[in-house]
Amino acid sequence: MAEIGEDKMAVLEGHILKELKGKFVDITNADQALYIITTLARTYSPNISDADIKKLYDDITSFYPIEDLLFDQNIEDIMINNTNNIFVFDSVKGSRKIKSKMSTLRELETLVDKFKLYATNESAGGNILDVHLPSKSRVNIINSPLGYDITIRNFKENPLSMIDLINRGELDYNMAARLWMYVDGFKTRPANLLVGGIPAAGKTTLLNAFFSFLRPDQRVVTIEETYELDTRTQENCVRLETNTDMPLEKLVENALRMRPDLVVIGEIRGEEANAMMTAMNVGKISMGTIHASSSRDIIDRLTHAPMSVPEDIIPVIDALMVLSFVYEKGVRRRRVIQMSEIAGRETKILLSDIYKFDYKTGVSSVEQEGVTYRDLVSHLLGISPADIIHEQKVRATVLERMNQLGIRDMHSISETVKEYYDNPEAALKKLDLSHLTPGVII
Repeated sequence: MAEIGEDKMAVLEGHILKELKGKFVDITNADQALYIITTLARTYSPNISDADIKKLYDDITSFYPIEDLLFDQNIEDIMINNTNNIFVFDSVKGSRKIKSKMSTLRELETLVDKFKLYATNESAGGNILDVHLPSKSRVNIINSPLGYDITIRNFKENPLSMIDLINRGELDYNMAARLWMYVDGFKTRPANLLVGGIPAAGKTTLLNAFFSFLRPDQRVVTIEETYELDTRTQENCVRLETNTDMPLEKLVENALRMRPDLVVIGEIRGEEANAMMTAMNVGKISMGTIHASSSRDIIDRLTHAPMSVPEDIIPVIDALMVLSFVYEKGVRRRRVIQMSEIAGRETKILLSDIYKFDYKTGVSSVEQEGVTYRDLVSHLLGISPADIIHEQKVRATVLERMNQLGIRDMHSISETVKEYYDNPEAALKKLDLSHLTPGVII
């Protein structure tokens, strides 16, 4: 069989891509994809050669010219600005323009058609489209008169762990140990907490790192507009994603009927804030992210439209933390710039800063010892506040020791933390820290 020319091949590929829109969602292996492409190719061109089918398959399943970027673990976002240029956000180097770009509008349209292979049938049309790729990356596509503008949030196969964030300087061991205690709550009362920050400051990354600290018996419900959280460390986990029929507010309300121990909301920005506060108020521990530049800004955003949370229930939130970018020797870095506890309400919500970033020294210094949550937990456990303080120091040392031993990925940290929950003394001995005594044993 003679091979067909490039022009005919391009037309054939266009026909196949249109036919297969949304059809690759349930395909689980390459053989299935090859069979479907072969069947369609021979329907349109009965005499097509095996070599041309192989070319078709390779091109249809390739995301040139961004293929390598999709699997680069340092690339967080890929931004295709029509046919003008392509930018990436690199977690190490920051934002940068790459050499490649879409050379023609037709090439750009072909790439979009390839993305649409993985769109659901219900969402495969329209001017705004969200698609999840097999790599689990999320693609947002906007169709404009000039063509397409595409933003891709890369999925990290190995997401940054709490120790990775420590090694990057985003926070220190003591701050991480306090977060561990907030998330854990000594099996008695985990903290309701919000992670604030400017766009791309690393809010979701930090929220995701909390999952290594969850107890294995906790039932977790995550609610996101698009899946970003990596929940593989948690067995009893329900993952929910919004759509036109199930907005964020409805999903948060419904989560209360799902017997959760913890509700995690990907991003709070509207009326769902009141549903979240209701969950907290009835004893369902909740965590989430919110756009804000400081702890006080988080409060202001919650209590004003479009969230409009009544100020008198804000104190049900235990802790706030805020991330931002800071410049160190001309290089932009992510840092936790503030960690606060809500200490009650008088004429306004009272905030107690525990850590605050010092822009002169470049470190987050202790403002004061947080007492509100500490005293709550010590009361519930019937132990002294000094025991809670001691436990935080022990956990900071455990995190440091894990780092020294190379226990740095989410899964390995989670396994070590679970061992610590089961038997703190045995876990400390295994880490060669038997000289330490836990402050709290549950």
